Amino acid sequence: MKRWMRLFSFFTMILFVCPFSAAAQEKISAAVAANYIAAFKDIASAFEEKTGIKVEATFASTGSLYAQIQNGAPYDIYLAADEDRPVRLHKEGIVQKPFVYARGRCVLWSVRKDFCRAKDWREALKGEGVKRIALANPQTAPYGAAAREALLKAGLWEALESKRVIAQTVAQAFQYASTEATDAGFCALSSVVTQEGAKGCCYPVEEAPQIVQSACVLTRSKNRPEVERFAAFLLSPESGAVKTKFGYQ
Repeated sequence: MKRWMRLFSFFTMILFVCPFSAAAQEKISAAVAANYIAAFKDIASAFEEKTGIKVEATFASTGSLYAQIQNGAPYDIYLAADEDRPVRLHKEGIVQKPFVYARGRCVLWSVRKDFCRAKDWREALKGEGVKRIALANPQTAPYGAAAREALLKAGLWEALESKRVIAQTVAQAFQYASTEATDAGFCALSSVVTQEGAKGCCYPVEEAPQIVQSACVLTRSKNRPEVERFAAFLLSPESGAVKTKFGYQ
């Protein structure tokens, strides 16, 4: 009798523990450009609800994540804020063929609503009350590179050198501006359409190029079926609705 009780306990453990162990393995790791934080959280939540697969994200600048991947970081998928770095990783055989998942815009934003009394962003930056302007590091953050290009086209890059405050990411540039650590910041449009962004005002920056954002699945991923499902979901109508909500194309 005791033997049968032990066997019953053993099989009960197999039935109830193993399914949970298998489910716990159904997760993927994503390296995500900082501009995409808000949109990504909504997309990942919708994907998990639909599939039961959890998506764990690390948010940082595109350049920082690129360096981590080159050095062997165990991500399953990389969502960059440019096309160049995913293409480079593909040429090195580190990732599968990249695909465009979003197109973003750079704007000039301030938490002070009186900041938007000028006729355009160039005139606004010349205001006497503007002492510090945040932008993401142009070397590692595509949104920072777009802001620099706009300033160069407007002939303001050197003129505003003493006022520039370099953030690690475009999300941090928005944080600097929203906390008034700076008077304004070159931010992603996706930050401006949030509840926090609605507290201030912004100018479109036509001189800044559109940011074409590519994603790619890492060839060393050990969760290939799950990550490929997520890659497909990034291009689904459900994800498209989220992207539109946050100002992406």
